[in-house]
Amino acid sequence: MNQFTFYANKPSQNYNKIDIWLLGSVLLLWGLGIFTLYICSQNFAMRAFGDPIYFVKRQLLCSAVGFVLFAGFMFTDMKYIRNFVGIIVIVTFILCLLTFIPGISITKNGARRWIRMPGNFTFQPSELVKFALVLFLANYFDKQDKLLDPEGKTVFPCVIIFILFAGVVFAQKDFSSGVFILLIGILLFFVSGAKLVWIFPFALLAIPAAFLMITLNPYRLQRLIGWISPDEFGSTINYQSLNAKRAISAGGVWGSGIGSGLSKINSIPEVQADYIFAGWAEAMGYIGVVLYFVLLIFFAYRGYKAAFENPDKFSALSTFGCVSAIVIQSVVNTMVVCGLLPTTGINLPFFSLGGTSIIVTLAMCGFIVNASRCEKIDEKIVESDDINIESLSYL
Repeated sequence: MNQFTFYANKPSQNYNKIDIWLLGSVLLLWGLGIFTLYICSQNFAMRAFGDPIYFVKRQLLCSAVGFVLFAGFMFTDMKYIRNFVGIIVIVTFILCLLTFIPGISITKNGARRWIRMPGNFTFQPSELVKFALVLFLANYFDKQDKLLDPEGKTVFPCVIIFILFAGVVFAQKDFSSGVFILLIGILLFFVSGAKLVWIFPFALLAIPAAFLMITLNPYRLQRLIGWISPDEFGSTINYQSLNAKRAISAGGVWGSGIGSGLSKINSIPEVQADYIFAGWAEAMGYIGVVLYFVLLIFFAYRGYKAAFENPDKFSALSTFGCVSAIVIQSVVNTMVVCGLLPTTGINLPFFSLGGTSIIVTLAMCGFIVNASRCEKIDEKIVESDDINIESLSYL
């Protein structure tokens, strides 16, 4: 396994302060998401449940759980988090298997992706897989990198776990999440310095497998056809996409405002889910769209900065994976809403309604903020004989 050069030759570190800018970007993204959910869902919530803030209250409740995990991951020493990686992976896999047990799982449109929870809530294990897999791969790559014997280095067990998780998600008929998990896993293989010869055979097998999964499933094939012919099938497979484009156009430069002027989003079925970005664009216009991407880019910059400056490979790789998962998912969702990609079912982090999504997203953000607490010590200080580097720890 090659040395992970992105983080090589870093000085020792001290953990004492949080990147306030990173923390602020996370809180601002979450706040904008709650605000957008309110303006987009109140009409439908009033009609369906007689409460205009029904969805907002559910999202706030799940956010409360998410912020508990956020704080836990933010203030827990990285070495303790690392000790629980194995438990997180095992629990995640068991939760994925529970989706196949009748009575425990919920089936929608032939897909088994959710577990029943108290209070009419559901849990989607495939969302947790993204975080668990990032932690597992980062932990494994770091351990392999520390082996002195080159003959003992192998990523075969890592590939097996990686493929096993992707396979169980595909078996849940969650094609988009399965592809996304494969993408994040391959990205971590690449940046870790692992020999890609291990992953190429699986990648080559994935191409015909993906082709078969799309062509043999009428629903996925229809989505692909609808994307190729965006102006056709306006009353069927392209209904959401076309109405989302109309909503974005209606926003203009400055937006339609947050009141009754939002007329286009009401024609988008379940706009509070995957197409919520269209609601934000109609309300805030081109200026709002630019503001969102500026904020997302700033979050990515601070997150990747925390990863690149972290001398601990596990922390660095995990942070890189978490930031990439949130950013890539956000970009993919906005491209789908704008019609640049076929409909995928990938939601918008922080914005889309989804209890599991907001909980896992906030947990990952807590980990990222924790990594930002790593402060590089000046090279000259490290070279001094007066400092015992081993004694440095969390303050």
